[in-house]
Amino acid sequence: MITPISVKKLVDLAFQEDLLFGDPSSEGSIPLSTWGTAIIRAKSDLVLSGQEAAQEVFSRFDDITDIKWFKIDGDTCSKGEHVVQLSGLLRDLLMAERTALNFLMRLSGIATHAKAVMDCIRTYPNMRITDTRKTMPGWRYLEKKAVRDGGAFNHRFNLSDGIMLKENHIMAAGGIAKAVERVRAHTHHLQKIEVETTNLDEVSQALEAKADVIMLDNMSNQMTSEAITLIRGHSHGPHVTIEASGNMTLARLPEVAALGVDVVSMGALTHSSIAADLSMRVTAVGDQIFSQPKV
Repeated sequence: MITPISVKKLVDLAFQEDLLFGDPSSEGSIPLSTWGTAIIRAKSDLVLSGQEAAQEVFSRFDDITDIKWFKIDGDTCSKGEHVVQLSGLLRDLLMAERTALNFLMRLSGIATHAKAVMDCIRTYPNMRITDTRKTMPGWRYLEKKAVRDGGAFNHRFNLSDGIMLKENHIMAAGGIAKAVERVRAHTHHLQKIEVETTNLDEVSQALEAKADVIMLDNMSNQMTSEAITLIRGHSHGPHVTIEASGNMTLARLPEVAALGVDVVSMGALTHSSIAADLSMRVTAVGDQIFSQPKV
């Protein structure tokens, strides 16, 4: 496994926050040579993500000598199941604990949310649900991977990854037609152009400008339905990918899917997912073995 530089830098920052001045709790209470084993387990049903980052955390400690993963990214974990077993110097295990859990909990929360979202539209296999660029600074690689681990899809990774003309671009350019014309003159033939629209008049303008993707932003179900009819009835309509965005909830997603959109983008996948619950327990110290923790 080749760990991206962005993940290595995040782990560097995490250790600076947590270990810059050592760990007097462990150093004062545990003899240096004490050997131990610990288990990280799921305390709730979840989809695992963050293995790559956690593995990078563990790799920083030469004396964490045995790492056995029972689950990998994308696997479902039931409450109480073991995720990974670690053996090494006990001080090192305890110094790695919180940093590794922070990555696993946040990223597994995103993956679990993504799976829940995909489960609610499983009767509409032709519709994609994607994330957005609403990610924590520095975490984008990991958060977008977590979305995929949960079975959903990625939108743009960064600004160069695709052209999206939003409200401010359109206003600054003097309208949808001018914005599309200008950007088309400055891009290559393989790059698609997406236009954000908020009403039916803007949808018509995007169609006339021959946008490749039309986003229906914060529209009601009724207006979304009317916009889809307008797009599909236009001569350019068969070439258009229809994306809906804004105020998407688990309850509403099947309704939007039934209208016939191609893509739903949800910033909430990354910015509003609740961290999954995992914990680490020491199961052995030297020759002393402890009973498994209760769920």
